[in-house]
Amino acid sequence: MKRLELIFENEEGKSVTYTLDSPVDPADPEAVNAAMDEVISQNCFGSTGGDLVAKKGARIVERKVTDIDIGIEG
Repeated sequence: MKRLELIFENEEGKSVTYTLDSPVDPADPEAVNAAMDEVISQNCFGSTGGDLVAKKGARIVERKVTDIDIGIEG
């Protein structure tokens, strides 16, 4: 499963991460940058440390899970 993590800085200088499941891959850096600018300008999301004031980064994180058959029927 892949997730897009958008990382912002809030008024207290702390990192705030918002996660979106199943992002378009490969990601379009210009579109991600523009979307993050819009989130900040529209003040769409808040945090316990105040409004989002800056972009810190964005990344796609992939998690792979492999089940191990240990002989249990379920």
